[in-house]
Amino acid sequence: MNLSDWIGFIGVSILLLAFLLNLLKIISQDSHTYILLNLFGAGLACIASILIEYVPFIILEGAWTLVSLMSWIRLILSRKNLRPN
Repeated sequence: MNLSDWIGFIGVSILLLAFLLNLLKIISQDSHTYILLNLFGAGLACIASILIEYVPFIILEGAWTLVSLMSWIRLILSRKNLRPN
């Protein structure tokens, strides 16, 4: 296995771990853990796709990374608004 294989393998493993933990109700899809696992997993899978120059997966994993990032920012902002002043 070369570097892009390892990066992709780790990224996809993180994504599958997040999915499994959510299915088993160990983590919620609204938790920091779930969102960050998706963010880093998709980010690594996107990097691997860039390295192998496979455009369809660059688009897929790039979009997944951006959506996860937006979800994480939204979660942070919503929790800040819930704090008492």
